[in-house]
Amino acid sequence: MTDRCWRAVIFDMDGLVLDSEPTYVQAWRAAADELGFAMPAEFWDSLSGCSGKIVTQRLQVQCGPGFNLDKFQQSSSDYWLAHVQQHGIAVKPGFFAVLEVLVQYRLPFCLATNSALAAAQQCLAWAGLMDVFSYIVAGDMVAAAKPAPDIFLRAAAELAQPVEDCLVLEDSPTGVSAALAAGASCVFVPSLHPPDAWAAEHADFLMADLHQVADFISARQHHPL
Repeated sequence: MTDRCWRAVIFDMDGLVLDSEPTYVQAWRAAADELGFAMPAEFWDSLSGCSGKIVTQRLQVQCGPGFNLDKFQQSSSDYWLAHVQQHGIAVKPGFFAVLEVLVQYRLPFCLATNSALAAAQQCLAWAGLMDVFSYIVAGDMVAAAKPAPDIFLRAAAELAQPVEDCLVLEDSPTGVSAALAAGASCVFVPSLHPPDAWAAEHADFLMADLHQVADFISARQHHPL
């Protein structure tokens, strides 16, 4: 699967296209601190790429029965909205370089995210990317979110390409697991450092940033192995 060029590219959103994960963690930590639950950085890092359902489950396990989930969700949402409404959401370095290569070689692409569709669209709007993706496959459009393969299988279908001909760009072990389960090739571009050891070992490719991804895709179009 790694000795070829691909017919389509599938982007994850949070941590890959958008530098949004630090804003989520900041809001989650503030809300948890407000409720008197201080968790280590490693716990928050473990939530990278997880669906809202999994985040909720892990919080309940970590904090126990005295954790007020409704209050946490409201407070974290308030913190997060206040931040992004004031500052917007940054686009990850190298994204536009990848986009330029895809347009140059007429490679179709789409977004595949665990976020709900309305939330994904709002985040893209705050980042100034609302008109970039013709197709968005969101967590509330499939039966099971990542790490299940459903989102990537749906994305390949939307692109009218076999999933094995798609290159998935992911930043989290949850996303890498989903891509591999779907049968797609996967580039792991870690948003956390040091990178997750499992994802670094099992992804087809490990790259430092999206600039490197852009060069990689371009080189494969010129010189497929």
